[in-house]
Amino acid sequence: MSAVTPAPVVSIAYHSGYGHTAVVAEAVRVGAAAAGATVHLIKVDEIGEAEWELLDGSDAIVFGSPTYMGTASGAFHVFAEATSKRWFGDVWQDKVAAGFTNSGSKSGDKLHTLQFFQTLAAQHGMSWVNLGLKPGWNSTTGSEFDLNRLGFFSGAAAQTNSDEGPEGVHKADLATAEHLGRRVADHTRVVVAGRAALTATVAV
Repeated sequence: MSAVTPAPVVSIAYHSGYGHTAVVAEAVRVGAAAAGATVHLIKVDEIGEAEWELLDGSDAIVFGSPTYMGTASGAFHVFAEATSKRWFGDVWQDKVAAGFTNSGSKSGDKLHTLQFFQTLAAQHGMSWVNLGLKPGWNSTTGSEFDLNRLGFFSGAAAQTNSDEGPEGVHKADLATAEHLGRRVADHTRVVVAGRAALTATVAV
């Protein structure tokens, strides 16, 4: 990457109870890396000072969690509350944010989890990046292998049958997660380059 288009740094802060959401997180990582980003995968239930520093130094943070009982997991909520130390200092102000989730049901109240992520990002003064896809699988010509087959707009939503392991995460949902990763990286590159250009203009 040149100085004109610096490589964005994207961190994926996620919790995975049974491994399904970890598979989705990896798909987001693949998409962001393919778009030229430097990407860090951070398990929020194993977070230490080094991981907090990675988040603080990132240009974008993508939040991920399974949807349990209509919201993000307890472990993710613990992490979210711990970010209050960053909130007090505006450490994450103006970073890019996005989110993804997985549940056993087609809907499963996943929207509530994505909205929880959006509210968390808003409290930190972050800029939210949506999925940017029309809904798939909603016509006679559609297919369960369409991108955004579940029809979410706020972020990437995945569904995995409750009697299947991580290998059962739907391929279309993984492709949708990769799309989100690429979109976050592309948007973040614009933000980073724009700030650099503004700084250079002010310096002149």
